[in-house]
Amino acid sequence: MRNYGNVFRELDYTTLLLWVLIMFLGWLNIYSAVFDPEYASILDMNQRYGKQLLWILTALGIMFLILLIDSSVFYTLAYPIYGLSLLSLVLVLFLGAEISGARSWFVIGGFSLQPSEFAKAATALALARFLSGYQRDLRRFSHQLMALGLAFLPALLIVPQPDLGSVLVYTAFILVLYREGLPSLYLVIGFALILVFVLSLLVPLPYLYGGLGFLTILLLVLGRRQRGNGWKVLGVMVLCGLTVQSVDFTFNNLLEDRHRNRINILLGKAEDPQGIGYNTHQSMIAIGSGGLKGKGYMEGTQTKYDFVPEQSTDFIFCTVGEEWGFLGTSALVLLYLVLFFRLMIVAERQRSSFARAYGYGVLCILFLHFGINIAMTIGLAPVIGIPLPFFSYGGSSLWGFTLLLAIFLRLDAGRTLSL
Repeated sequence: MRNYGNVFRELDYTTLLLWVLIMFLGWLNIYSAVFDPEYASILDMNQRYGKQLLWILTALGIMFLILLIDSSVFYTLAYPIYGLSLLSLVLVLFLGAEISGARSWFVIGGFSLQPSEFAKAATALALARFLSGYQRDLRRFSHQLMALGLAFLPALLIVPQPDLGSVLVYTAFILVLYREGLPSLYLVIGFALILVFVLSLLVPLPYLYGGLGFLTILLLVLGRRQRGNGWKVLGVMVLCGLTVQSVDFTFNNLLEDRHRNRINILLGKAEDPQGIGYNTHQSMIAIGSGGLKGKGYMEGTQTKYDFVPEQSTDFIFCTVGEEWGFLGTSALVLLYLVLFFRLMIVAERQRSSFARAYGYGVLCILFLHFGINIAMTIGLAPVIGIPLPFFSYGGSSLWGFTLLLAIFLRLDAGRTLSL
């Protein structure tokens, strides 16, 4: 039987403290965002702030229980856990309840649970298990396909719900694969296809094809002395051309109206401040009105008069901006960056490739959520329902993020043991 005293002695308390601090600050801002004078107690379980306290207390319980589990269990059960998460994603399509236009939730009594939030941890475990396998080499195409399959199969199951935000989160695993040896060509291809997709919505096709042709010739001339470079350039450009051809079908048939409208507003092709763009417009007003120091805690007028919908969940950052101003938002961003930097340090000190790969999975998922959520609130990204980790209201998201982090802290505490 393991000596659990060693676990708590080796525990990374810096990361643990940052986690607790962010949760506590989130709870205080949720209280301000949805404050009701008739239910003034922050402990009122009939209000979101009371419920969030319950989620925080249970998250603390989840953290404690995970730390009591032998670290080798996560390696051993990585694939079974992954399989169960896939099964839950299939079952929710048939047995789940539809909330906010997505069939993503299991509802039991008055409690709702979103399986996609827990599938992130399961996917990170399975991918880490695969990458730590004997003679795994991401320079081999077969291993690349298997790794990408593990990373994106849950995303494919989430597409029919539909939940574009959760699907997008799984692109974070590309960075994990890159850290573990995936050729940089894949990152280049990914960024190129995204850029071409966006340009296809803004630039007339003849000009776009002309630009791609000119760029192809230029790259071929510059790289003519490098063996095999020409085929790589031609391959990437063919993919770019196919992407251009598929944009019209993808944009008009695969995306929902709300997603198309939000992308058009983001690109400046449409304006609808009273309709589909209302949330972002009001969020930007709230953040801008905060100025340097903010209006003061619980003094935000945009917040108090409910101008910003979802201001305790996806748009919680605008509450910080209005009440705490530029200084407050900068402090919160800095707090997250310290957490991310700490997670990177902890990941790099791991002795097992399993723990390191899993740690980078946690880091990349949290960072993607953080970046997209803030970008949504300031109008730099379309609204796709991405919560701010440990900060936004919600039990499923808080539990899912806590599970991700708790497993990593347990693996780190047992890093002296070989897997």
